[in-house]
Amino acid sequence: MTIIDLKPFFSPLAEGNGFLTPLEKSDEKSLFERMKRGDKEAQNELVAHNMRLVVHIAKRYPSSDQDELISVGSIGLIKAVNTFDADKNVRFSTYAAKCIVNEILMYLRANKKNARNVSLFMTIGSDKEGNEISLSDTLSDENYSVSESLENEVLTTELKKAMKASLTKREYAVIVLRYGLFGVEKRHQREIATKMNISRSYVSRIEKKALLKLKNHLITTGTDL
Repeated sequence: MTIIDLKPFFSPLAEGNGFLTPLEKSDEKSLFERMKRGDKEAQNELVAHNMRLVVHIAKRYPSSDQDELISVGSIGLIKAVNTFDADKNVRFSTYAAKCIVNEILMYLRANKKNARNVSLFMTIGSDKEGNEISLSDTLSDENYSVSESLENEVLTTELKKAMKASLTKREYAVIVLRYGLFGVEKRHQREIATKMNISRSYVSRIEKKALLKLKNHLITTGTDL
């Protein structure tokens, strides 16, 4: 794959990380209006000011070549800029995040070498309490409302169906609360333990067992999440 040259989207006025700061809503709207009038520079500005979103999302996915993932994600961002309807009551960052995620996932799934490494339950770090954080946690990132944009996607429907088919009611409840799925507020293990009147260690065991059961179910049924 040819990596996109990102230099045109960098600026001497950018912050230390090389990317411009996000636009104010009024400035963003103005640029989209200029785009409608055929202003190519407005398009470049919109892309440049949203490149940090591409980097933010690309870092969530394990890869030996982050530059390539950023390049792929930038394609999604450019598509978002070109297809966004500014007249609709939707935040551009929400729409752009969806396009970027879709572009990266399509690339990873097409790349057989990397496809095996993409999993909703892959551990990518730990929180302050030592709880493992997986890719599913990133679906409820409030900064860019990715979960909101994906809520009506097939992913949500298939995940809910798989969970109901493979988990007990308690396991289902723990996973929904732990990862903030289906519009439910995400909770730490201690909060779940208090809510269910059980120990934190028991919540941890339920969570691990449930994730294993769900993962095996997905593998057995060939469900692609």
